[in-house]
Amino acid sequence: MIRILSVDDHPLLREGIAALIGNQTDMQLVAEASNGREALEQFRKHRPDITLMDLQMPEMSGVDAMSAIRGEFPDARIIVLTTHAGDVQVTRAFKAGARAYLLKGSLRKELLETIRAVHAGQKRVSPELATEIAEHATDDGLTPREVDVLRLVACGNANKEIAAQLSLTEETVKSHIRNILAKLGANDRTHAVAIGLKRGIIDL
Repeated sequence: MIRILSVDDHPLLREGIAALIGNQTDMQLVAEASNGREALEQFRKHRPDITLMDLQMPEMSGVDAMSAIRGEFPDARIIVLTTHAGDVQVTRAFKAGARAYLLKGSLRKELLETIRAVHAGQKRVSPELATEIAEHATDDGLTPREVDVLRLVACGNANKEIAAQLSLTEETVKSHIRNILAKLGANDRTHAVAIGLKRGIIDL
């Protein structure tokens, strides 16, 4: 019997997952949680075989929760369920210890098979995400500072305001923005923000 913990802040999604799992003879939903902090508590209590983890949650994000759980239980098998298809987000989740990454839109088709695959020791990523990751595999990643700058651009800040908030000169900010545009293949600031959001480099 594969024992499962379901973590998502949307009760309807948890109900849908419970219904899917409830029809399986080889699976049992042992606990649910609505944020990362609860996820860690429930994991300690139930030690599930598989944890289904949303990424965007209040109090503690899915990535932070995964890191916390894997810090205490290195063998934890975690499947990320999310609406975010960005390649950077996927890579970040795998670095935090995810074994699989599924989009919520494909749960009905792929969830049960993915649970069994991960339980058997495999890793999984849906085909459309694999394509996205492959497309950007050789890209130069943004530095942490460039990500900070892009995030502030996304919030509508001008160069002068960004410079003040990050204790940089305006020239340095301009240089960061030139690098960001080049690395993302963006035409202008707005385009760079759109790409950053789509790929999961930043979120708002």
